[in-house]
Amino acid sequence: MAAKIIDGKQIAHDLRAEIRKDVDALKARGITPGLGVILVGDNPASKSYVTAKEKACEEIGILSDDNRIPATATQAELLALINRMNRDPRIHGILLQLPLPKHLNESEALLAIDPAKDIDGFHPVNVGRMVIGEKTYFPCTPHGVVKLLARIGAPVSGAHVVVVGRSNIVGKPVAIMLLQKAPDANATVTICHTGTRDMAFHTRQADILIVAAGRPNTITADMVKDQAIVIDVGVNRIEDASRKAGFRLVGDVDFEGVSRKASWITPVPGGVGPMTITMLLHNTVESARLAAG
Repeated sequence: MAAKIIDGKQIAHDLRAEIRKDVDALKARGITPGLGVILVGDNPASKSYVTAKEKACEEIGILSDDNRIPATATQAELLALINRMNRDPRIHGILLQLPLPKHLNESEALLAIDPAKDIDGFHPVNVGRMVIGEKTYFPCTPHGVVKLLARIGAPVSGAHVVVVGRSNIVGKPVAIMLLQKAPDANATVTICHTGTRDMAFHTRQADILIVAAGRPNTITADMVKDQAIVIDVGVNRIEDASRKAGFRLVGDVDFEGVSRKASWITPVPGGVGPMTITMLLHNTVESARLAAG
């Protein structure tokens, strides 16, 4: 029997409707949540993401303060912009779009963001809070994965979750979030990576398999347990002459094969992707609520 499709677009739509109610409630108190965005240079993928974010902010009533600066910007200019946003009471969240041009120091820039406005959850202060289980801003893509699992009623507590990938943006944080003794978590978590011997041995034990490897067909049907829940975080461009754009998007999972064994699976596109911006909006509104006391 084919797996049920986890409709990330619909779940994101439903969550945004809930967030819109929170925005309206804050506006009734005279507070408009504000998101400041910094885009350095003209990376096409980054520009596309920022444009989608602008549209999402407009749809639910969040102020969007977009700052697009040239790729030739200096470290001092970038830090000055971040410091201005830190001091601006209209801005409740700061999004520094990554990657930065190679001549800029990414770590120094992220450290410069006020942790109270770090709605990406990348500042070491917020990472530390996440690790020890304190309330904080969770990184948006992992938070979206956790929300997807909750919305389909996945039995996460006590389940064996296997995460393929150990990036600071997805793999590590989603593993940390799901092992916490908390609602929608409390799982037993295994992390696999490029140094893992016999990865299939581990992935076949997963009740819930989360794949964020950055490589197409990392997971094939023979690597998945019957009736597992499969969350595919990967987004890869594959050349396809039959498409107008000349390419198509695929995940890290062989969707066709794995969907015949899994109980639930996310498509690419339309699975995890729509949740990332949604959780960014969620964190921005939460920051505005905290700032308002």
